[in-house]
Amino acid sequence: MSRFVEEIRHEVAKWVVGQQRVVDALLIALATEGHLLLESVPGLAKTTAVKAFAAALGFDFKRVQFTPDLLPSDILGVQVYDRRTNEFHIKKGPIFTNILLADEINRAPSKVQSALLEAMAERQVTIAEESFEMARPFLVLATQNPIEQEGVYALPEAQLDRFMMKIKVDYPTPQEELEIMRRAAIGGFEEVKQVATAEGWAAAKKELAAVHIDLEVQEYIVRLIDATRHPARYKLDAVVRWLEFGASPRATIDLLKASRAEAWLRGRDFVTPVDVAAVLPHILRHRLILSYEAMSDGVDADQVISALLQGVRLP
Repeated sequence: MSRFVEEIRHEVAKWVVGQQRVVDALLIALATEGHLLLESVPGLAKTTAVKAFAAALGFDFKRVQFTPDLLPSDILGVQVYDRRTNEFHIKKGPIFTNILLADEINRAPSKVQSALLEAMAERQVTIAEESFEMARPFLVLATQNPIEQEGVYALPEAQLDRFMMKIKVDYPTPQEELEIMRRAAIGGFEEVKQVATAEGWAAAKKELAAVHIDLEVQEYIVRLIDATRHPARYKLDAVVRWLEFGASPRATIDLLKASRAEAWLRGRDFVTPVDVAAVLPHILRHRLILSYEAMSDGVDADQVISALLQGVRLP
């Protein structure tokens, strides 16, 4: 693992106490150019973590607060008529950036959420029949609150599938919360400095590309995803009842990329099944469609994923 990563972690820690899994997920998203969905109750530093991450990188960053009255043009941009020249020109929206923070993404209606699909999947945006390439890297880092029921909209499955990972942000430990309280009381949150350079980013990408993933581990990844579609094939009787639909091939690709990045973050140049197991919940929890039986049994996606890990043969 390069110094590049350690410097970013150090800078983010100036604003975010703990939440190592969130920081690692942001690094994996950056390394693989995958989109990330952060879910938690309010006040657990989701937005703060993304802001600190963008500041440490020095990338172009824009934040959009999603609301029920938001329009697709508020994100993508609009065609504007100029009376002086008697011509139309495009006024680009906030989506034209390196890192887009879609804050409380589930508060906007489906039209707005669907407007992100082309940018997330194709890295381009179409405005008034004209297509524009997105900057590279381009990441959508979205947050959502799972407990509010009024004024929220469920994300379409097609859009959820475009998110590489979904991270559940936990409460801080008592020790971490004590540190947060202490810093807030004395104004001890330092300024986050830009530490990323083009050279450091290039070196990090080179390291990641060199991480080896054995054929047996690749086959293990395929078995895990296949087990979400055909659990009976793996004698996962309980999972047969709990799953309505399994994961798409996009999940297979994302699991491969994330496992490689996980190994890289741990300072290894090869992927192990432990790396696959570490990222599997984040890859699958938003992609699995549970059955009525699962809901009636009080089973959530993470419990299904745990059953998959226990039932699918290791390399």
